[in-house]
Amino acid sequence: MSYERKNIRAMSGYVPGEQPDSPDVIKLNTNENPFPPGPEVQAALAEIDAAALRRYPPPTALELRQTIAAHHQVDADNVIVTNGGDELLRLAISTFVENNESIAVLEPSYTLYETLAQAQGCEFLRLQLADDWSLPSNLFEQLNDSDAKMCLLPNPHAPSGTLLDESKLTELASAFKGILLIDEAYVDFVDPARKHSCVSMIFQFNNVLLLRTFSKGYSLAGLRIAYGIGSDDLINPMQYKTKDSYNTDFIAQKLARAALLDQKYAQQSWAFVREQRKLLQVELEKLGFSCPESQANFLLFTVPEQQSAEEIYQFLKQQKILVRFFKQPGLDNKLRISIGSETENQSLISALKLFLTD
Repeated sequence: MSYERKNIRAMSGYVPGEQPDSPDVIKLNTNENPFPPGPEVQAALAEIDAAALRRYPPPTALELRQTIAAHHQVDADNVIVTNGGDELLRLAISTFVENNESIAVLEPSYTLYETLAQAQGCEFLRLQLADDWSLPSNLFEQLNDSDAKMCLLPNPHAPSGTLLDESKLTELASAFKGILLIDEAYVDFVDPARKHSCVSMIFQFNNVLLLRTFSKGYSLAGLRIAYGIGSDDLINPMQYKTKDSYNTDFIAQKLARAALLDQKYAQQSWAFVREQRKLLQVELEKLGFSCPESQANFLLFTVPEQQSAEEIYQFLKQQKILVRFFKQPGLDNKLRISIGSETENQSLISALKLFLTD
């Protein structure tokens, strides 16, 4: 006998990227930062007294929220700290979307979005990006005609890495009748010359919620800590009604704050990723692969018609190099690779050359 709700029983669930135990595997499949956490994080960890762990952590992570608020020049009441970006997604859906309402996503996209919508029991509305990863020309009409309650939009986009500028997002927030959740998990890797920032949008629109994480840009994926920025209308119900009582732990709060304060180290890692991203794209294109311009810490490359992305994925795996293959329409001729260390990136290119010469 199954005790699951009908909608849960019908789900297939989210499949995360492989996490091998072997230290000799080159991991370029889950978009982790190639740098370790910075020295300030390591110092903060060393200073933690284990005796402090007998007490519950600050329930709303106030000190961390204040540091985040100062960093973004917003009020602490505009910030909620969550157990990874996925918790913020789940909170936003469960707080604002009824099970008879719909969530819109522009596909291809982060596949967890569908899993969370299914768990809530709400409709999942699939809209299609153009072949060049741009928004469809009639997006505003599609969204409002569908009466979607929420639109989940990764920016930089996952899995392509392409970036929508603030003006486009402002148009969308203004036209859309529902909540626009902009998933900025990879925003730290955007070229600073583009001067990209959507934070001011939360003062213009009470329907905009930004998702930020410490997993990618601050090398803290193992801690599971992130945050949302938005208007009081969006933050307060999650902060004081639907969030778990103590959703982020004491250690994660302390180390995330140390990481955010050490901007010099973080920005050095972002600059390295941008440099390696550019070099890696050049090398991939020399081998006959094509990549859209990425502003994230990964590249999505398309394989030529005479080759198989799945075969390349399996070959690289045999070479102990993990990349991400998505067996779904629109992506099954592509591979996504995280930007690794210089040595890891060179090993990837060498393995691809070996595949092409076999």
